[in-house]
Amino acid sequence: MSIFLSTAYLAPIEYYSKFLVSDKIYIEKHENYQKQSYRNRCTILSANGKMPLSVPVVHSSALKCLTRDIRIADHGNWQHVHWNALVSAYNSTPFFEYYQDDFRPFYEKKYDFLFDFNEELQNLVLDLLDIDDVNIGYTDFYRKELDGADSDFRDTIHPKKDWQQLDNEFISVPYYQVFEDRFGFTPNLSIADLLFNMGNESQIILRQSI
Repeated sequence: MSIFLSTAYLAPIEYYSKFLVSDKIYIEKHENYQKQSYRNRCTILSANGKMPLSVPVVHSSALKCLTRDIRIADHGNWQHVHWNALVSAYNSTPFFEYYQDDFRPFYEKKYDFLFDFNEELQNLVLDLLDIDDVNIGYTDFYRKELDGADSDFRDTIHPKKDWQQLDNEFISVPYYQVFEDRFGFTPNLSIADLLFNMGNESQIILRQSI
């Protein structure tokens, strides 16, 4: 069985659990870009609650553009804003000091294309999660419908869709969160939340979530 995923920016925990249930993952390159999705946004937990972070992109709603061709917009100093948000949210977590030097370069280096930025960042995340036995490929063309044996999460894993209703293969297992005393456990946040709070136990949580 192969699993098809969209590209994603610091995707939610549900997304990364898929790398543990299939030995073949395909990242979609040839779809028409979808706004307001995890392709360019993530959700972290700050001292004030859930906080969305969005990478600005150059995209016209009147023109269709393949996800692989979407450029990152060079305005708003977004990298500085995102890094400061991550530091503010996770500086007091148990593992932020161990991982901050791994993540910081992604908020200093200039990237032209969203897809390239996402995939380089995803490679880092998989390395930190110690997930290295999955075969990751990229689509050569867009298939609206997949073979019956394959699983399609390209549009299912989405910030505006209810993962509890759409994905019965994923269970959000509670883990330590630095602001849990304020908000209770907040499920299915960005993988960054899991890594900074749980460190080398993150893969254990992912496996329990399957």
